[in-house]
Amino acid sequence: MKKTLLLVLLVIAGFRTMAQSDSYGTGKGRLDVHPVYHGSLWLKWNGLAIAIDPYGGAQRYEAMGQPDLVLITDIHGDHMDSSTLVNLDLRKATLILPQAVKDRAAAFLPETTNLQVLPNNATTSFKGIEITALPMYNLPDTPGVRHPKGRGNGYVLNLGGKRVYISGDTEDIPEMRTLKAIDIAFICMNKPFTMDINQAAGAVLAFKPAIVYPFHFRQPGGFSDVNEFARIVKAGNPAIDVRIRKWY
Repeated sequence: MKKTLLLVLLVIAGFRTMAQSDSYGTGKGRLDVHPVYHGSLWLKWNGLAIAIDPYGGAQRYEAMGQPDLVLITDIHGDHMDSSTLVNLDLRKATLILPQAVKDRAAAFLPETTNLQVLPNNATTSFKGIEITALPMYNLPDTPGVRHPKGRGNGYVLNLGGKRVYISGDTEDIPEMRTLKAIDIAFICMNKPFTMDINQAAGAVLAFKPAIVYPFHFRQPGGFSDVNEFARIVKAGNPAIDVRIRKWY
């Protein structure tokens, strides 16, 4: 009886996990997208497990297995989460990150961890994945802002011809508005730290991704209204598929 109950619970848990995931075809097999928490997600593609800004506890990433690639966008604790990173099995992983993140991560990660710095506007590749680092910053970019230009990275990944954009903590900067041919975008929206929903919707309507996930939308006092963000985007361009998922 106990074994039967455990099996039922595992099946239910599996359905709950799948309900938060999406799959897309690419030129090299299936891309699986798994929202995790706040601004964290992981991807599976071509036999590779890719973690983005792992945050909120390593247990959230157990279903991913051992990561091959980890992307970190910025130094803040909801992106460079030391307590999560030290409990992930990073022995075979390459971590791609800005210099400011490496300077801090080197203090708590083992010396053997493979840390690769990628500055703004630079491109690298990892086992068939083309990775470009984009600026992410607050407007106006003045001294003392929470996210100054040049410190953190947004990323564009090319996975078998499918182009995925992860915004990082940014406002509706020109570098985002002028993006081209983005298939899937993850867009932050939590004033006063990043954008409000109107800025985010305006940027999305400017660069026209095929699919957009609002994420990173917890803000002081609650959460951004992602349903209103979706309404604004759909009113401006019905062809854009807005996918609201449970990030919290």
